[in-house]
Amino acid sequence: LLAVGLNRMGYKVGVLDSDITGPSIPRIFGIEGGNLKATDFGIIPPQTGSGIKIISANLFLPGEDEPVIWRGPLLAGMVRQFWEETDWRELDYLLVDLPPGTGDVPLTVMQSLPVDGIVMVSAPQELVLMVVKKAVKMANKLGVPILGLIENMSYACCPHCNERLELFGPSHAQEAAAQMNIPLFGQLPWNPQLNRLMDQGKIEDYKGDEVTRLSEELVKRLPLEKP
Repeated sequence: LLAVGLNRMGYKVGVLDSDITGPSIPRIFGIEGGNLKATDFGIIPPQTGSGIKIISANLFLPGEDEPVIWRGPLLAGMVRQFWEETDWRELDYLLVDLPPGTGDVPLTVMQSLPVDGIVMVSAPQELVLMVVKKAVKMANKLGVPILGLIENMSYACCPHCNERLELFGPSHAQEAAAQMNIPLFGQLPWNPQLNRLMDQGKIEDYKGDEVTRLSEELVKRLPLEKP
């Protein structure tokens, strides 16, 4: 959604899917694997309908449900290859989708890529926040700036009466952001329309106001001149 929002604002955007064993980025953007081409500068990343460049392990597999059964060093090596051997050309923002936790892949990204900042994504459950706090402390120890926190699936709105429903329990976003001393970007609702669009590979058709709001928050903290 951040990639979609930045793209709508006029920026040139790429997404590096570093979740090698659970790569979902091609599916939600409606991109199929196969027929990848390369230049002297590396692999040409496929583009979505609106021009977002994508690279992901699923683009190299014979089927999107084929598993990648690799140990940590191989996973980390592929992430480095995606960064070094993809012909990204000119980009304003390259978003790296990280798997949760503090394993080899997040460590590789934070140590090997020129990361300008990290956006943490949580959910209302305290158990999820525990994992996020581990990642925050990891980033702090590695000296990587944390731009802010987004709480996903924060609530749902009843389609009949507009009552706000806390499906996963009460929100802890404000409290957690204050404890971790990071800004709260915002709270994303659970939205069945978004779920359908992702399954259909049409995430770029999602029109929620929060897409613009979250993207603007990101640009405030990593400002670039508009193309």
